[in-house]
Amino acid sequence: MNKPESTPPAHFLRQIVQADLQSGKHTKIVTRFPPEPNGYLHIGHAKSICLNFGLAQESGGECHLRFDDTNPAKEEQEYIDAIKQDVEWLGFKWSGDIRYASDYFDQLHAWAIELIKAGKAYVCDLTPEQAREYRGNLTEPGKNSPFRDRSVEENLDLFARMTAGEFPDGAKALRAKIDMAAPNMNLRDPILYRIRHAHHHQTGDKWCIYPSYDFTHGQSDAIELITHSICTLEFEDHRPLYEWFLDNLPVPAKPRQYEFARLNLNYTVTSKRKLKQLVDEGHVDGWDDPRMSTLSAFRRRGYTSASIREFCERIGVTRSDAVVDMGMLEFCIRDDLDNNAPRAMCVLRPLKVTITNYPEGQVENLTLPRHPKQDMGERVLPFSRELYIDQDDYMVDPPKGYKRLVPGGEVRLRGSYVIRADEAITDAEGNIVELLCSYDPDTLGKNPEGRKVKGVIHWVPAADSVECEVRLYDRLFNAANPDKGEEGGTFLDNINPDSLVVLKGCRAEPSLATATAEERFQFEREGYFCADSKDSRPGNLVFNRTVTLRDSWGQ
Repeated sequence: MNKPESTPPAHFLRQIVQADLQSGKHTKIVTRFPPEPNGYLHIGHAKSICLNFGLAQESGGECHLRFDDTNPAKEEQEYIDAIKQDVEWLGFKWSGDIRYASDYFDQLHAWAIELIKAGKAYVCDLTPEQAREYRGNLTEPGKNSPFRDRSVEENLDLFARMTAGEFPDGAKALRAKIDMAAPNMNLRDPILYRIRHAHHHQTGDKWCIYPSYDFTHGQSDAIELITHSICTLEFEDHRPLYEWFLDNLPVPAKPRQYEFARLNLNYTVTSKRKLKQLVDEGHVDGWDDPRMSTLSAFRRRGYTSASIREFCERIGVTRSDAVVDMGMLEFCIRDDLDNNAPRAMCVLRPLKVTITNYPEGQVENLTLPRHPKQDMGERVLPFSRELYIDQDDYMVDPPKGYKRLVPGGEVRLRGSYVIRADEAITDAEGNIVELLCSYDPDTLGKNPEGRKVKGVIHWVPAADSVECEVRLYDRLFNAANPDKGEEGGTFLDNINPDSLVVLKGCRAEPSLATATAEERFQFEREGYFCADSKDSRPGNLVFNRTVTLRDSWGQ
């Protein structure tokens, strides 16, 4: 992605980076995006990706992609592959090879031994439950573990035996010796290593002890010579611990941690645990279900990377937590697709129309622009005696302001002729199954003489249209704050039962027959759609609704 031509707004992190370069504190900015590979990235991660990669890009620096892979029980190669794809899809390229915290396990282990030798770490036998009791709370100090005063020699021996696999999971832990009375709970002798007899996706079975996230993260930053370690506000309380490790170990650099407010978007959940629950319990069809808040889901639904980047730029970077309205994200994709998506016509609920005064066997190939303002070429629509319109475009008893077909009324077919509804044919149950209409042959490209036709509707030719499936996606949750379930309930109580409506037997204009995966269109009068990346292929077209033409939520 090229460096943007315009100067972006100078939020506080941009100001810090610029000041550090101008003062000579740093000659090159090095940032990192450090996801844990225990799930797919969601829309909240997009803000962090754009921020870390963007700051490096703007300043001529570099940004690393590092997987903080310290918990093999919850990590999978599938997640690693998906994260790499998401970062590239957003338009960014990491500097050098992909990095893993597990690349530094040997160094971290050696540093843990140094802390033991310095009397700053000890092996603790408390169970997790006992450790929580000893830790205290926000109003009461903790108390020292009975194992806190073990000798350096005993700790070295026990840690070596932990490393060798002598003890079962959870039997012992290596803890830093800091201060059990510290006001900051993170400084109350935090865990450095846990026993986990688990196969690791990068290191195999080499290790049966794994470092904690807190012990791994700052030292990995230091090894990679990160200058600005940017994270969300929930890590602010961890910063003193981050700095304690850097101050007490012979690290090659001392990165500085900065925090910003995470992206909170209404009508969504971004907790990896909850997203995984939605997948595991079958509430959605996988991590990339277009109703999910994951980046792969937004991509499959038809969102563009440019719209996501624009959204992240618009919401800004602050240290104040706030909830962003989903409407802003939808505005960004509408704005993008309005300018860049070619137009096409697709009838979602087909109603057959026979133009009784049109010559049988005659076909006119009408040409329509693929975009009203951009030069995207033209498309051809064959016009003949039989065609389809949408069922909603004919009503016997219409509401006030209805500007479509009514008995005896006229309407213009987009890019074509004016037709009049003469007769409706019904089945045994009284359902309208066909309209008999007549057309005015003198109205192609011009208005009829002596009368004004207000309505314009879309249509497709019956013989040449292609059958397709259309999936109407909407917000997955009915509540702006889905986490507030009904009394005694959960976020699952707020799932929108109408978040997906599948329409089969839809009819699309001929030009859509060759639509490729993720190709986006504006279906005139219906919304923005894209060809599904998994299920759509020639002969079996499936289109996902990205967003409606205008914001109708709550109306």
